[in-house]
Amino acid sequence: MDKKNLYELFLQHPTITTDSRNVPEGSLFFALKGETFDGNAYAKMALEKGAAYAVIDEKEYADENNERLILVDDVLVALQQLAKFHRVHLGTPIIGITGTNGKTTTKELIATVLKKKYNVLYTQGNFNNHIGVPKTLLQLRKEHDIAVIEMGANHPGEIKTLVEIVLPDFGIITNVGKAHLLGFGSFEGVIHTKGELYDFIRELQGTVFINNDNPHLLGISQDLKLVKYGQKEADDLLVKGQLLECNPFLKFQWGIQTADNSQSSTVQTRLIGSYNLDNALAAACIGTYFEVPANDISAALEEYTPSNNRSQLTITKDNKLVVDAYNANPTSMKAALDNFRLIPADHKMCILGQMGELGDVSDEEHQKVIEQIGEGGFEQVWLVGENFTKTQHPAQYRLFANVDEVKAAIATQKPQGYLILIKGSNSNKLVQTVELL
Repeated sequence: MDKKNLYELFLQHPTITTDSRNVPEGSLFFALKGETFDGNAYAKMALEKGAAYAVIDEKEYADENNERLILVDDVLVALQQLAKFHRVHLGTPIIGITGTNGKTTTKELIATVLKKKYNVLYTQGNFNNHIGVPKTLLQLRKEHDIAVIEMGANHPGEIKTLVEIVLPDFGIITNVGKAHLLGFGSFEGVIHTKGELYDFIRELQGTVFINNDNPHLLGISQDLKLVKYGQKEADDLLVKGQLLECNPFLKFQWGIQTADNSQSSTVQTRLIGSYNLDNALAAACIGTYFEVPANDISAALEEYTPSNNRSQLTITKDNKLVVDAYNANPTSMKAALDNFRLIPADHKMCILGQMGELGDVSDEEHQKVIEQIGEGGFEQVWLVGENFTKTQHPAQYRLFANVDEVKAAIATQKPQGYLILIKGSNSNKLVQTVELL
C-alpha cells in the first residue's frame, strides 16, 4: 500500500498505537520491531482487541483473506512517511527544538506560553526519538494553530533524520554540551549533530531563536535569520533577562528590547536552578515573537510547575529534596552542583548517580564531579555507580554499586534535616529514593 492510500485510512482512523497491550477501538496498529520483540507477531491480536487495521512488514504474518492486515516494506519507515505526509497536508507552523540540556523543560515552557494565545500541540514527556516524533505529528489536527516538536539524538545524523520528518519552520537549540560522547565521538560531534537543525532551517530560509550568550551556537549560525535572547547586553536582542535570586526557586526580570517597547516584568517561577533562566528567556522570546502579550508570558512562566523528576522540590517530613534524577551529563551535573551550592541551608547532602555514554573521557569527567563536590562543603556525599569507584575521592564519601544499596543504607540510617540534591541519569533509578527520604 502506498502512503496516499495509507493516509486515507489514517483520516478514517486517526488514532495510532504501537503497543498491542493498548489498542483503542478503531485505531491503526503499527507492528514495530525492537531488540527483544517483533510487533508483527502481535498484529492479529491487535485486530482482535479492536484495531481497525494493522500495518506489518513480515510476509509470514500476512493473510490474503484478511484485508485488515496491511503489508509494507518497513513499518517504521511507513509510520515516519505517514507523519510527514500528514504534516505537509496540514501545513501547521512548527517549532523544532533540540539541545543537550534543557530541551524538555524549554519545550514545556514554550508550549505553556504559546497556549495563552494559541491552540498548541507539543511533544508529551520525552517522546523525542524516531518513533515518538512521528507519533506526535500524527496527533496534529486542523484546529491546532502551532506545534512545538522536541527532537533528541545520541548519534550523528539523527537530528537530520528527524527534521526531514518534522519539516520545522522555526528552530531552537537550547545549548550544546558533553553528552552521549560514546555515540557522537566528541564534543564537536555533538555540535555538528545538533546543528543539523540549523542546516535544515537555513535551507528553508526559516527562523532560528538563539541564546546570544552561547558562543558555540553563534559559531554555527551563519546565514540564518536570528531572533535573539540573552542575559548580556547586546543591541539586537528581542528579549533580555536578569537573574534576581534562586532561593531555591528561580526569580528573574525580563524585558522586550525594541525601540518602541522597553517594558520589563519580574517573574517568580516554580523552577529550581539558575540554569533555567535561559530556558525561561527562550520561552519569553518565542512568545514575544508570536505576539503573546507580555503579561500573559509572565503569568505562564509563573504558573508552570516542573514534573518528570526535573529540578523538582519535594518536601517530606524529614528532608527537603531537589530531585533532578531524569538526566545527567557533565554539563548538567556541573550546573546542578553550582546551583545547589548557592541555595542556603544549614545541612546539605548530595546523592549523585554516575553519568553514562561518555566513552574515553568518562574517568576524567567523573573526577571533575568529585572536585566540584569538594567546593560545595556538603556534610554528606553519596555516590552511586562503578564509574565513581574509579575516582580519587575523600574517604568520607560513601560509594554504592546501585540504588538498591542506597535504599538499604536509608533503611538503616535515614538522613534527617537535610537539603538533599538527588541527581543522576534515569538509568540509576535514583527516583526510587525519594519516597524513602
